[in-house]
Amino acid sequence: MNTELYDALKKLRDYIPRVADILKLGVEAEIGFWNDIVDAKLLSRLAPDFPVVAAICGGGSSGKSTLFNSLVGEHISPTGGTAGINRRVLFSIPARRAGQTDLLVDLARPFKDVPDLLKDNEELTHPGKPLYVANHSALNNMVILDTPDFDTGAKGAYTNREVTRMALEASDILIYIFTNSNYNNRDNTDFIAQMLTGIGKRKCFLVYRVYPSYTKHEVLEHARTVADGIYGKSADQYLLGVYRTDEDNHVAAGERFMEIRPVDAKEPEFLQTLQSINAPGIRLELFSSILADVGQRAENIRNRSEVALDELRLYLATLQMAQSQSVREALKNFPINRLMRRFARIWAATDPTHVKIMRRTGSVIEFPLKMLLGAAGWAKDQMSLEKADTSSANEYAQKVDEDLVTAVTGIHSQTVSPQLAVSSSSKGPLARRMLDNVDLIRARKNLAKGKTPRTEPSGDGVNLSFLVGAHPVVHLEQELLRSRDFKSVLQSILAEKETILGISQGMEADLKKLADNFRNNMGLWRKINQTFWAFLNVLPATVAVTYVLSTGDPVGGAGIKVKLAGLFGAKDLYALFAIPFTTGLKKADRQQIEEMLQVILQTWLKDKSKIVQDLFEKNITGGIIRCARQHIADADQLIIDINDSLLICTKGDEKK
Repeated sequence: MNTELYDALKKLRDYIPRVADILKLGVEAEIGFWNDIVDAKLLSRLAPDFPVVAAICGGGSSGKSTLFNSLVGEHISPTGGTAGINRRVLFSIPARRAGQTDLLVDLARPFKDVPDLLKDNEELTHPGKPLYVANHSALNNMVILDTPDFDTGAKGAYTNREVTRMALEASDILIYIFTNSNYNNRDNTDFIAQMLTGIGKRKCFLVYRVYPSYTKHEVLEHARTVADGIYGKSADQYLLGVYRTDEDNHVAAGERFMEIRPVDAKEPEFLQTLQSINAPGIRLELFSSILADVGQRAENIRNRSEVALDELRLYLATLQMAQSQSVREALKNFPINRLMRRFARIWAATDPTHVKIMRRTGSVIEFPLKMLLGAAGWAKDQMSLEKADTSSANEYAQKVDEDLVTAVTGIHSQTVSPQLAVSSSSKGPLARRMLDNVDLIRARKNLAKGKTPRTEPSGDGVNLSFLVGAHPVVHLEQELLRSRDFKSVLQSILAEKETILGISQGMEADLKKLADNFRNNMGLWRKINQTFWAFLNVLPATVAVTYVLSTGDPVGGAGIKVKLAGLFGAKDLYALFAIPFTTGLKKADRQQIEEMLQVILQTWLKDKSKIVQDLFEKNITGGIIRCARQHIADADQLIIDINDSLLICTKGDEKK
């Protein structure tokens, strides 16, 4: 047997149930049926070292047990006397393998019982489970079955036919023995034909127990009658050979074994023919239809697994989009006073000594900004980076509380819901990938209108709403989250609010790098020019609106517009700062301020987004996200392995 094919089947037997379980396909009964076919019909029989199994069958008093004894070289099975004396199936197993429990189990699967070792020949005369003996003959890779008469009893009430059916199912080939009195018994051959139609046609040797006077022509003619009765017009395709054994009183008396000769003298002896059987070829041909069916069922499960994996990926992407939007909701208010004052301190602290001296003279402040500072009531000595107003800080903290409550409530509701609903611009790369995934899933599942996953256009005609059902993979994690008290979840997140309000060490370092980069990119005059320095101080006191995040370009907005690409999964995200004095700035100053605001805001958002996302994943979404990611990774690799194994099985079936 092709070991590559056998190994591929073993892998499929492992992979198919695992991927179905990982993706929660809900096909346990189908998987169980598939497993049984692979275990009972294929894996055991296609193992490279599995012996050939030959079942001796025939009508009453045809000489089955005598033939069995002759092949194994021992007088084991009772012979002679009343027809139908033997009531059990007897296995003759090569001695070197007779004690192997796995082999006994595999041989007798159709009987649903493991054979016992024969201790007394009398056991064969009573109904019961199969028995076996160790065979020391030359047939060291063949198991031979002696079967009861299948024509004992009256028509319609034969006693041993079910046992015979199981014996035929356990076999790879048949040895059908017949006599002159029953060669044309259509009831017998019809029974064998019917059994083989149900379990798969086995190839067959015909052994004619005949008087010595019968000619070769007569033997072949009668054998043709038997072959046609069993196989019909396809007899030549399944007939392995025709042999004869002449009637002999010494054989009948148990004094010697049968002499089995080929009808055609040019053909090899029977034992030699049995030893040379191409077991892998016969077995693969025998089980080709089963192999094809197993492969087709595996492909169906693989296809459903691919769709389920796409659904899980879509669910994860949708949940992460919902979380990203909730993070954005939690960061609606930007503490520009606190952040810009800190940046100004860093800027001042890192000035070279000669710049600090020149700045103290106040001689390098440009006129437009001098006018602005005067109107604002600022004096030179007021640019001392005084502490932020306490009321402003309290107001910001209160806003953060409100934003967090809104965001936490939203993402918690989405995460425990049986269906996610998220709106996004249809132009973003993530949304386009999700849309393609939705279309693919709907096409492969042939979903009716209204079934999820689906998309719905928003009223503005720009955004799309994605409606995605919770994947079965995450149901358990959802239950665990539902079982937690929401108030405790909310309080746990609010308790870490200071991480959002404060400036972390990491962000402090980032602001320091930003200051260094700005200074390195400035010319000498701009380094000492007080316009930029003054702006850093006056900005916190003059910003009319903190900032507004928008996925659309805020055309016509008064103030400085900052584009934040790549944040929150949005292609275009804008922050609009309403700064009343920007019209009094030179174009170069305005451009530099815009650049500064962009990087500072991006730095703040990056830092705080990570903090809020970590809080959400720690308290709400993390279990589900980790579960989905792990199942995606496991299922993805299994599907790749399944495809590789199916390819080998398909090639093996084509070579039969």
